[in-house]
Amino acid sequence: MAEQAKVTSIDALESFRSAMIVFLTDARRSLDEVGDAVRRTKQWLENDQRAKWESEIRRRNKILSEAQQELFGSRISNLKTASAQKEEAVRKARRAVAEAEEKLRNVKKWNKNYDSIVEPMIKQLDGLRGYLDHDMIKSLAYLVQAQKTLEGYSEMAPPPESAPPPSDSQPGTPS
Repeated sequence: MAEQAKVTSIDALESFRSAMIVFLTDARRSLDEVGDAVRRTKQWLENDQRAKWESEIRRRNKILSEAQQELFGSRISNLKTASAQKEEAVRKARRAVAEAEEKLRNVKKWNKNYDSIVEPMIKQLDGLRGYLDHDMIKSLAYLVQAQKTLEGYSEMAPPPESAPPPSDSQPGTPS
């Protein structure tokens, strides 16, 4: 014979549903923040960093040009001590230009490879977004339905206590 189900707390389902809604809200917000960060990073690489290093190369080339002119001027005037200092300034300026050119090459390389590196990860995030937007919403609906079913079940009157089965003989009467 089937036994009666014992539902001890429908409130636990409500509590779980509430926690699930908070989780969904936080998870969606996090996914939105990640998407924004990806877009900002791409824009930063394409525009900000490229422009910064192109400008920095121009600035450092100007410093190199000035250092070379000073070295040339000191060589013409035959100042050996000044020439050594000027040669070091030219070497330092050349290193600075080379560094800026390397930074610009890196920015261009990162920009070129950005989509191929980031897109697979974005697709995974889109899959998670789909899971949150579809599967988890279905789970919430299922929890609501289960909660309503259990509430309806708990409102039903329990079956009456059944009396012991009658025996063939009455007590006190001889058989």
